[in-house]
Amino acid sequence: MSTKILPESEVRPNLSHGDEGDHERFSHYADKNKITESLVTGVPIRALCGKIWVPSRDPKKYPVCPECKEIYEGLPKGGGPDA
Repeated sequence: MSTKILPESEVRPNLSHGDEGDHERFSHYADKNKITESLVTGVPIRALCGKIWVPSRDPKKYPVCPECKEIYEGLPKGGGPDA
């Protein structure tokens, strides 16, 4: 097992959803591999909308963040091996 020292970064709440606590009411889109890694390591990740958090709750219990959804829908469609 190795230890990685991460550079210090500033973490600020994303206030783009209205009041300060609104971002907790949504599930957010992020890279699936980073979500899995964060669940295991506890290292925060960044959602498409910019929210920084450590996933810990069942995202199916919350509505999708409107900003994440808009960004996701604007991304080019995949073209990977399964496409």
